[in-house]
Amino acid sequence: MIAHYNAQDADSYVALMTDDACEAGYRGAVLREGKEGVRSGLKAMFAEFPQNRADILSSYVLGETVVLHEKVSRSAESEPFEVMSIYSFEGDKVSRVEFVR
Repeated sequence: MIAHYNAQDADSYVALMTDDACEAGYRGAVLREGKEGVRSGLKAMFAEFPQNRADILSSYVLGETVVLHEKVSRSAESEPFEVMSIYSFEGDKVSRVEFVR
């Protein structure tokens, strides 16, 4: 998924998600709802930040959960930031991503 994200390929990114998947703050409000909400949100973000990139600093897998510690850069001029992304799976598809920042 991160390769698709870094290629700014929202369509391939959401192809790996369930139809009702969402992205949310950790234990908080949903930021992007459903596959189409994630797709449109990513496309808007990629348009605003054409140099956006996430690099994985470390990763953990336990059952149907994957946690990535990422360093995100929006542009050459902006300060990078770190985020923990928690991916929950249903089978081989992502059903929810929560961000700790």
